[in-house]
Amino acid sequence: MTAFWHHHHLRRALAREPRLERFERRDSLAPTVRRALKTAAYRDCDHRCVYCGWDMPYTDATLDHVQPIARGGRSQPGNLVVACGPCNRLKADQHPQDFFSRWPSAGENFIRYARAVNRTLKRTARRAVSLAWAAAEAA
Repeated sequence: MTAFWHHHHLRRALAREPRLERFERRDSLAPTVRRALKTAAYRDCDHRCVYCGWDMPYTDATLDHVQPIARGGRSQPGNLVVACGPCNRLKADQHPQDFFSRWPSAGENFIRYARAVNRTLKRTARRAVSLAWAAAEAA
């Protein structure tokens, strides 16, 4: 019996839509724009991860969307902060209030270091942190 890959010449390629360039995809940015936004966010966040407070080098900083793109956020300066890789993966695509209610210390650091985010995101963080600490004291 011959393996299926021996008959590769019998397969026909299916027609596909042309693949979009990386920065043409949904809410993706050109590399130069992304670099400029990362540099500005790194400066605005005082060279620190906004969730754990680690004073990190630029090479370890990752851009994080406070309101995730998967949940309706945009790649705009008021929604972008820098975070270390582990914190960015921990937050994933959670809403800010969900993340800060689970990790109130991350919310406190966010309030302290994320200086250039939208006011509503800061207000959400304050509310989630205060509710999380109140629930911890009650328990």
